[in-house]
Amino acid sequence: MEKGVIPQILDGKAVAEVIREQIRREIEFYVTKGLRPPCLAVVLVGDDPPSHIYVKNKRLACEKVGITSLLYHLPANTSSEELLDLIADLNARDEVDGILVQLPLPPHIPLHEVITAISPRKDVDGFTPENMGKLIARMEDGFIPCTPLGIDLLLRHYNIPLKGKDVVVVGAGFIVGRPLSMLLLWRDATVTVCHIHTKDLKRHTLTADILISATGVPHLIKGDMVKEGAVVIDVGISRLGDKIVGDVDYQSVKDKASAITPVPGGVGPMTVTALLLNTLKAYKRNIKGLNLNRL
Repeated sequence: MEKGVIPQILDGKAVAEVIREQIRREIEFYVTKGLRPPCLAVVLVGDDPPSHIYVKNKRLACEKVGITSLLYHLPANTSSEELLDLIADLNARDEVDGILVQLPLPPHIPLHEVITAISPRKDVDGFTPENMGKLIARMEDGFIPCTPLGIDLLLRHYNIPLKGKDVVVVGAGFIVGRPLSMLLLWRDATVTVCHIHTKDLKRHTLTADILISATGVPHLIKGDMVKEGAVVIDVGISRLGDKIVGDVDYQSVKDKASAITPVPGGVGPMTVTALLLNTLKAYKRNIKGLNLNRL
């Protein structure tokens, strides 16, 4: 990219609005035919401030498209048994289509126990072993974790091809990095995953046609780490003073990238939109006798 050339901004907020309007219209159609609206149960344990913000945003998004959201706010000292009992109750309720347990959980609650307790049919986060396995196996009927799905939707909207491209994912976390790498393989990309033990990170990032960073380390990715013309997807979000920043040092990277996501307003809105899509998908399976061809 020539100095001063403005990269294409991958506007997740705008794309999310388009998809959410499609979701709203589809739900409205089902309701006008006499069906109940989709229902998402959101479980929040403790008083982590960012988690409260995330839950509020997710519930507002549900409200705007016509999804009923039920909030279960439990105290931080809730036991594993109490949380698992609530999940079992939500699993058994026919009117609940999706279950979301907001992460992170308090340290005394084992994450793996909570994830495996959620019914795979209601696992709209896509974290259960069954849904992760379906992602690896390229089975369309599973739920894809929300941030990877949101990134995929964003790239598709802007007609950015993945097939045959060299994609580098920085961050190998359970929520984003690992499932995202599987989804990218599904899309026929050549994928390199970097993590905290990777030697010479820059050597890897410079090979990327598409560079995706999901570490939560502010300004980790500098301009000299990015290949000319690369597409840069910034998943990270951190607070530096009074500013919200991402993993990517935007000012030094924007002159190298052909396309880049902003922070905020890039991947974040797409993640919430993917949650709405997964909830709608769960609903359409759950409604007994729903025949789309006859409605």
